[in-house]
Amino acid sequence: MTAPLHDTSAETPAAVSVADVPAKAIEGRSPGRIAWMRLKRDKVALTGGIVVLLLILVAVFAPQIVSLLGHPPNEFHEDLIDPNLGTPTGSYGGMSSDFLLGVEPTNGRDVFSRIVYGARISLTVAFLAAIVSVVLGSLLGTLAGFLGGWVDGVISRVMDLLLAFPQLLFTIALVSVVPNSLWGFEGSGVRMGVLVLVIGFFGWPYIGRIVRGQTISLREREYVEAARSLGAGRLYILFKELLPNLVAPILVYSTLIIPTNILTEAALSFLGAGVKPPTASWGKMLSDAVPIYQFDPMYMVVPGVTIFITVLAFNLFGDGLRDALDPKGN
Repeated sequence: MTAPLHDTSAETPAAVSVADVPAKAIEGRSPGRIAWMRLKRDKVALTGGIVVLLLILVAVFAPQIVSLLGHPPNEFHEDLIDPNLGTPTGSYGGMSSDFLLGVEPTNGRDVFSRIVYGARISLTVAFLAAIVSVVLGSLLGTLAGFLGGWVDGVISRVMDLLLAFPQLLFTIALVSVVPNSLWGFEGSGVRMGVLVLVIGFFGWPYIGRIVRGQTISLREREYVEAARSLGAGRLYILFKELLPNLVAPILVYSTLIIPTNILTEAALSFLGAGVKPPTASWGKMLSDAVPIYQFDPMYMVVPGVTIFITVLAFNLFGDGLRDALDPKGN
């Protein structure tokens, strides 16, 4: 009898079935994690974010930093000033191991200490004004886009009116008539409150327009129509369906409006409508440096470079965050 062509008894052990192989779990990634992975790949934006974080830490821990590396911001050191010229006696504006960024002309105050304390003023005004703008702009922009009709018409016209209003002139005029003591605040505290309210109030139409446009686009999406068909009310749709999808553009614009607020505060301080002396302010330092920049250029360079680096860091981080939160990004 002929042997079978294929001997099953000599066959190698049967291959393990696919069903017996443990399946590798597929890990889900939240939108926040995806955005963080994209942001980590953007080295330029990450560098800007690190600089922003360092600036915030400098502003928060200004007294400790000054006590370690500088001198009190309002302490005079007239022995370091040339009595004939009124300029620092050392080179590069009096820079030394004791005065890292030199001293101010005429009075000899520590420039490093005043830069550090000036960061407090600039960042505090910028962040608080941004909060005012974001809250008003998000609320009114969402209502205008969601409700439409006469509500949209009224809010849109108010936006147009505020965008055409001369903010700088109004702030200068308002500061000149505000009393030195108001609501428990005095001096620079009153000025800072005025700056926050004015900058924030005149800044909300920009984010309001962005949020309005996004809301108009989102209110016709399928999930909103599905919520309506299931009987969801307006408040539910507004807070549960629309606002979560508006977080990304609001967050991005917040990071981009802060450097604008820093420049606005510096400009107002330069024009004399900022905090009152002797409170340190970057814009005021630039203003004081104008008459003497030919004799002591470093006194103008230091605050100017500080403003430039701060605004650049916020802009780079904001651009990177915008790309990271873009759902169409890679």
